[in-house]
Parts: sequence; C-alpha cells; structure tokens
Amino acid sequence: MGKIFFWIMVALAVVSGFLFAPEHAGLVIHPMDQFEVKPLFGKGEIGTFTITNVTMWMALSVVATIALLVLSTSKRATIPSRAQSIAELAYGFVYKMVEDVAGKDAIKFFPYIMTLFMFIVTANFLGLIPASFTTTSHIAVTAVLAMLVFLTVTIVGFVKNGAGFLGLFWVSSAPLPLRPILAIIELISYFVRPVSHSIRLAGNVMAGHAVLKVFAGFAAASAIIAPVSIFAITAVYALELLVAFIQAYVFTILTCVYLKDALHPSH
Repeated sequence: MGKIFFWIMVALAVVSGFLFAPEHAGLVIHPMDQFEVKPLFGKGEIGTFTITNVTMWMALSVVATIALLVLSTSKRATIPSRAQSIAELAYGFVYKMVEDVAGKDAIKFFPYIMTLFMFIVTANFLGLIPASFTTTSHIAVTAVLAMLVFLTVTIVGFVKNGAGFLGLFWVSSAPLPLRPILAIIELISYFVRPVSHSIRLAGNVMAGHAVLKVFAGFAAASAIIAPVSIFAITAVYALELLVAFIQAYVFTILTCVYLKDALHPSH
C-alpha cells in the first residue's frame, strides 16, 4: 500500500510539472494564475448567473459528497465496502466531535455541521487533482461559509438564551473595573470570528497550491533542478493531503466551539 501511495504521488508530481509548466522558457512562473475565475462556456465578463469553473467544481464537490454518503451506504452491507467504511468513519468522527465539543444538546445541529465538513474536505481533496480548481482557495466561498456559521450561532444564541446571550461578552470572573474593557474586547473578537474563520481556510489552501506551482515551474524550466523539484512536489503533495483534511477539521471544530458559546454563553 505504501509503494502504491508513493508512485501515485510521483505520478501526480510529474503530471503537475507538465500542466503547470511556464509557457515560455526561463523561470517565468505565475503561481496565482491557477486561482483565476473563468467562464465555463465562452469568454467575456462574468455576471451574476455566469457558470464558471468555481461553479463546476463546487457542483462536483456536492455530487461527490452525495455519492459517498448516500449511494455508498444505500445497501448498508454487513461487511461494508471501502466507500461505506469511509462514510461511516466520517459520520462517527463528526458526530463525536459535535458531542464532545458542543455538548449533547448540539446534536440537533449535527446534519448542518456534517454537511459543512464533508463539503469542505471533498472540495479540498478534489482541488489536489491536477488541472482542477480548488474552490476553498477563494475567500468568496469560505467567507460565505463562515458568515453562515456566524449568523447561525448568533441567531441560536439569542433564540435560546434571549438577552442572556450577552453574558458571553461579560467576564464575571474578572475584577469589576476590568469587565467593561474586557466586554469591548470580547465583542470585537466575536465580530472578527467570520474573518479569521474564512481567511484561515482560504489562506492555507491557496498557499499550498501556490507552492506546488512554483516547484512545478522549476521542474519544467530547468532540467538540472528538475529531480529536486519533483521530489519537493511529491513532498508538498503529501503535505497538502494532510492540510486538506486538517483545514476541514479546524473549520468544523471552530464551528462546534462557536455553537457551544451560543448554547452556553455564560463565562
């Protein structure tokens, strides 16, 4: 299994060297070009309803998620297939995360959190396919996901606790003179949550893909440093597989932490 994984990584590295090669001789590398949003059909300006490469790869992420969670588990075999095993592991992993971090009363939000996790992790992994497009590298996508989480937990906080939700910003354990100052700091940090939540995911994914293209450009531009570059690409690919999962995990566990604050706001 280890050998198969190694040769898959090498093959991806070589393919990337061809796909990301500079158009002209020399070290003219544009690592950010891969994140350009383009119309899927024809050319011209992108409007509100224009189908783009982002649209297509987001749709593929949804289809892949449905295929994994619905189609692979439809038979519910006693001896599960690999796809069913992955789906069951993902279900159990996210369920335990929600229960452990946010509490048992947060289980009713499990479908929403599970959907977030599966969409992000699937989009991240699809983005590692050569010549694909990583939708989670765009702040426009991650910001929407983060804002949905922010609005959800805020609404839940006020609906469940009413004005008591404001206790989240009042640090009762601190000395009385410091409480108003800490309340302002807590309030600012609360509204900064969707910014950090979205930038963390998009920034890490974008940085990894940019590094991949730089090394791929080196490999294609110079035969002397090509072996070193291919080795570096293989190592970065392995790291990016780990990052793809970790960033989905971080986004999801932060969602659980924010949900816990909404359900139990008192310090």
